[in-house]
Amino acid sequence: KVTAWSLRLQIALILKQQVRCSVLCLSCHPPAMFSMAGGCTADTPFKSHCRLLPKNYQHVLALVFAINKINQDPELLPNITLGFRIYESFFSARKTYESSFTLLSTRNGMIPNYNCDTQDKLSAVIGGLGSETSIQMATILGIYKIPQISYGSFHTMLSDKFQFPSVYRMLPNEVPQSLGLVRLMQHFRWTWVGLIASDDDSGEKFVQTLKPMLTRNSICVAFTKQAPHVPSPSMVLVFREQTSKLHSSISQTKAEVIVVYGDTDSLLGLKLFLHVNYQTALTPIGKVWIMTAQWDFTSYIALNRWTLKPFHGSLSFAVHTKEVPGFRDFLQSLNPYQSQGDIFIQRFWHTVFNCSVLYSSLTIKDGRNCSGKEELASLPGSDFEMKMSSQSYSIYNGVYAVAHALHALYSSKSKKEAMGKGHLLELQNIQPWEVTALLIEAAIRVSELTFPLIFCLHPFLKNVRFNNSAGDKLYFDENGESSAGYDILNWIVFPNDSFVRVEVGHMDLRAPVGQEFTINERAIVWNSRFNQTVPRSMCTESCHPGYFRTVREGEPLCCYNCAPCPEGTISNQTDADRCDQCPEDQYPNRDQDKCIPKIMHFLSYEEPLGFVLASFALLFSLLTVLVLGMFIKHRDTPIVRANNRELSYVLLLSLLLCFLCSLVFIGQPGRLTCLLRQMAFGVIFSVSVSSVLAKTITVVLAFKATKPGASMRKWVGRKLAGTIIVSCSLIQVGICAIWLGTAPPFPDLDMKSEAGHILVQCNEGSNIAFYCILGYMGFLAIVSFTVAFLARKLPDTFNEAKFITFSMLVFCSVWVSFIPTYLSTRGKYMVAVEIFSILASSAGLLCCIFIPKCYIIVLRPDLNTREQLVRKSKSGTQEL
Repeated sequence: KVTAWSLRLQIALILKQQVRCSVLCLSCHPPAMFSMAGGCTADTPFKSHCRLLPKNYQHVLALVFAINKINQDPELLPNITLGFRIYESFFSARKTYESSFTLLSTRNGMIPNYNCDTQDKLSAVIGGLGSETSIQMATILGIYKIPQISYGSFHTMLSDKFQFPSVYRMLPNEVPQSLGLVRLMQHFRWTWVGLIASDDDSGEKFVQTLKPMLTRNSICVAFTKQAPHVPSPSMVLVFREQTSKLHSSISQTKAEVIVVYGDTDSLLGLKLFLHVNYQTALTPIGKVWIMTAQWDFTSYIALNRWTLKPFHGSLSFAVHTKEVPGFRDFLQSLNPYQSQGDIFIQRFWHTVFNCSVLYSSLTIKDGRNCSGKEELASLPGSDFEMKMSSQSYSIYNGVYAVAHALHALYSSKSKKEAMGKGHLLELQNIQPWEVTALLIEAAIRVSELTFPLIFCLHPFLKNVRFNNSAGDKLYFDENGESSAGYDILNWIVFPNDSFVRVEVGHMDLRAPVGQEFTINERAIVWNSRFNQTVPRSMCTESCHPGYFRTVREGEPLCCYNCAPCPEGTISNQTDADRCDQCPEDQYPNRDQDKCIPKIMHFLSYEEPLGFVLASFALLFSLLTVLVLGMFIKHRDTPIVRANNRELSYVLLLSLLLCFLCSLVFIGQPGRLTCLLRQMAFGVIFSVSVSSVLAKTITVVLAFKATKPGASMRKWVGRKLAGTIIVSCSLIQVGICAIWLGTAPPFPDLDMKSEAGHILVQCNEGSNIAFYCILGYMGFLAIVSFTVAFLARKLPDTFNEAKFITFSMLVFCSVWVSFIPTYLSTRGKYMVAVEIFSILASSAGLLCCIFIPKCYIIVLRPDLNTREQLVRKSKSGTQEL
């Protein structure tokens, strides 16, 4: 019977880039210790590739740190100890398959399905770093349904749960990264970019995915190149040819931004190319490199310290990480002489500190001995970083994910129920594949056999949710991928090739809407070539506001010409595709880059023209009042009485109203003023012209009536004059009434006639009615002019017929010239023309008819006597 659970669960880490030589990793007892084995020996088949990547030693340390923390946690997996084995792939498919089968075999030989000599059972595998390695591992481990936690592979193939149902990734999907790239381009308005991708399936898939996304967002790809491979001795010429074409594409393009996709291994050739270019070229390549999360370009291969200066000011995406409490202290406690179970630490110490490790074969001739007190914090970031990298953070979280899944497994209610039924459960026989417990009651009853339950880790791993010690909430989505987002890092490289990475943004589709992408532009340090200004990466210069883009035939949409906006339109943004019309109450400014409110345009008293016209109207009104007052004062004099003083009073009053009605035309039109303008003008002028006509007819009738036996005597008098005035005026009143009843004038805004102005005017409502008023008034004027012209030679003491003839000539001349002038003007000038015509014609009547009489009344009173009137009458009769 099982009284206490004690199980050593093995977590195997397939480590791709730590050591490129044969390393045999054994089970560790206790789990915090490593067994030592191997090294680069003479019989190692991969001796030519024996190189260290010291920076990746942190991956092993993150694994050890996580397992130690779990084993020391009394609440997580109590009474259960985690252990691990580490295997190397050597960048070889054969070695990867061999290591995968070794995990499933006895320790003494690679015999798949035979592992009866070990008590430690495999629960999960963490690895590998590269996509190819992860896929090769998954091909073998998937047969046995063993959970595989990948911490470095972004290949989309691993998201296919039908083909790889047992693969989980401590990495987010690549889609947010691609969206983040597009958002980054849009934020900085980079529309002309280059693409360099690894020469493999992942690189091709990335280009096929990203290009349509860029196109949909009006971003064009200047060139697409494959990264060159690291040259072997037989491939140097091919490498030179590849790098020559790549250099030509980069140096000749206007694209200042280049997106790079690939992992650390596939992009070694690109890194070598940039290193050589920086060391040999007179003008090294200075671009903004945007790297995806797969590439750790800061990692040095031992003895190959390629410069990082070309990457100064670059931006990169990285899997979201946080500072893990206790990890820095754990690193500072490392010592090559105390961590005897660590098969990597002595070689790592010997490589990065360039010293001889005592009691080992790792010596340097005439070199110093390692004291063990060397500080890891003093190492450059390319060799080792004290802050947990994204890969190490994924390993740390992957170990905890397996631990929480195991904890849920052993705490599940099903296990308790199984034990309650008396089934003997050998914990060593727990298998990881996903199989439902088989319990056939009929067979049990017949044979009385007992079937042990076979537990599966997958359901618990799929549903695992926990908060790690850094405060991040972790779980797997439906595709078995991590919930983490991407950090955007800015790389600052110093002259000594040390560097600092600054987090300047984030991309996380789980964030609230509108906050998925964030970027702190002020925190970014750009390549020194750009003098700390935001680089411009465009095929052509941007079209400024006021211009719009026109497509160049046969070239991408991002290559265009700029044309000024047509008259009356604007573009208020950079690189506008078209120009837009302004709203009716606005108009384009001089640069055609914004709309400004139109000015309300009407004849006002404040402007000079309105002030002058109003002044003349008041002046003539005052003059009319003076004449009227003079006529009233001298109403009994012969010159006033001789020409029907009542008609003179009516004419003077109508002229006064004519002058005053012109003031209604000045100022902002309103509903009332629009109704009064033309109506008052038409009726008052009809009274004035009718009075003149009545005066003329009275003169003719008066002469005819003075002859002996004349029958006209009965027509002479006030009755005839009043009849003429009333009847003629009523006809005009009738026309105005019909106008008001059918289509009355109303205030109107003309927004199109004048650029920059809204013409506030009175819409006549019916132009026919308006011209009928003018036509009728003209008819009266012509009749008056004709009668006065025919009577100009009649004997008259004060010759009033001649004055009326001349006044009507002036009147008709003014209004005949008014028509074409009125029709050729707009806005306030049209109103000014009408006011001028009113004042001029009224002034003509006033001056031509009444000023000569006023002259006699004021300056020649000797002529204003009855004797003079009789004398002139007799002389006129004799002459006639």
